[in-house]
Amino acid sequence: MSTAPEPLDPKNTLIFGDPLDQQSADDTDRGWGERPSTDSAADLKRFLDEKPPHHI
Repeated sequence: MSTAPEPLDPKNTLIFGDPLDQQSADDTDRGWGERPSTDSAADLKRFLDEKPPHHI
C-alpha cells in the first residue's frame, strides 16, 4: 500500500517568482507615512505647515 506524501510546511517552501511583480509598501503613499486624503482644506493646511522656510 502506498500512502500519500505529507503536505509540505508552507514556511519551508521556496517561491521562485519575480519579486518585482509585487508592489512593496514603499511603492505606496502609506508606505511613506502619508495619511489618506479626505479633506482638501486639511491637505492645504498640512502643505503650508510642512513647507520648508526657503519656499516662502
